[in-house]
Amino acid sequence: MRVSYHDDYVVPLPERHAFPMRKFSALREILISEGVVLEDEIVAPREVDWADLLLVHTQSYLDALATGSITRQEERRMGLPWSPALVRRSRLAVQGTINACMMALEDGVAGNLAGGTHHAMPGHAEGFCVLNDVAVALRVLQRAGWIRRALVLDLDVHQGNGTAHVFGGDRAWPRGGVYTVSVHGANNFPFRKPPSTLDVGLPDGTGDDAYLEVAADAVPHVLEDADPDVVVYLGGVDVVEADRFGRLSLSRSGLEARDRLVCETIRDAGIPLCLLLSGGYAARRQAGQAPETLARATADLHATMYRQAASVYRQS
Repeated sequence: MRVSYHDDYVVPLPERHAFPMRKFSALREILISEGVVLEDEIVAPREVDWADLLLVHTQSYLDALATGSITRQEERRMGLPWSPALVRRSRLAVQGTINACMMALEDGVAGNLAGGTHHAMPGHAEGFCVLNDVAVALRVLQRAGWIRRALVLDLDVHQGNGTAHVFGGDRAWPRGGVYTVSVHGANNFPFRKPPSTLDVGLPDGTGDDAYLEVAADAVPHVLEDADPDVVVYLGGVDVVEADRFGRLSLSRSGLEARDRLVCETIRDAGIPLCLLLSGGYAARRQAGQAPETLARATADLHATMYRQAASVYRQS
C-alpha cells in the first residue's frame, strides 16, 4: 500500500503545545516496523504549487501565510505558531494528499500519513488546520479530469466545517461534484457548523454499539447516493475515549471495527479509497511525561486505519 510521507511533516512547536506533532514520524515508524507499509511504498511529496492552492484558498490569505503577516488573532485561531517551516510542512501535506488520491485511483487504496485538515477555510486557518488538503486535492483532480465525483467521508469527532463550507454550493454532485459526509460530536468544536451534504451529530458519550450502528447505516447509503469516483476517508481517532479534545467513548476495538467496516464496504463497492489521518490527541499529558509518549500513543491509534486497510485489501 503506497503512502505519502515526508520527514518535514514534523516541525518544532513550543514545549507543552497541545498538538502532537511527532505523531507523523511515529506513525511512519510503526507502520514500517509492523510491515503494514514497506520502505519502497513511501512516496515523498514536493510542496504543492501556490496556483493549486488558489483553487480553494484566497490570494490574500495565501499572501499572508507566505510572508508571515497573519495577525495574532489569526494565529490564535490557527492554533499553531506561524513559521516558514509550518508553511512548508502544510504545503507538503497538501501535495501528499493529492498524490495519495492519485495513487488510490491507480492502486485501489493509498494514504497520506498526514492530512485531513478539514477546518481550514478559504480565507483563514482554524483548529490546527492551515490549508484544506482535502478540498485542494479534489479540485486538482477534477480540473485534471482524473475524477468527476467524489465522496468525503469524515469520521473525525469534529465536524469538517472547512470542507463543508468549500463544497457547500456543490449540490450538482450527481453530474460531477463533491458529496460531503460528517459523523461527529454534536456538542463539540466547531460550534458553527456549515451544512455538509449529510451531517450526523452524536451526543457526548456515544460508545461502540451506537456509533457502529450509525456508521453501518450511513456508509453504504452515501456510497450509493454519491456514486463517487473516489472516497476520501478522514479516519480521525479523536472519537476514542479519553482523547484530549473528543467527547465520544469508542474503545480501541470499536475504532478497529469502524475502520474495518469502512474499508470492507468501500472495497466491496469497487471504489478507490484514499486514507487521511485527521484528528487525534491521545490523553492529556501528565506531569513529567515526555511529549513523545503521547505522540506515539496517538500514532498507534492512527495506525489502526492502515492496519485494517492492509488486512482488508490483501484479502481481495
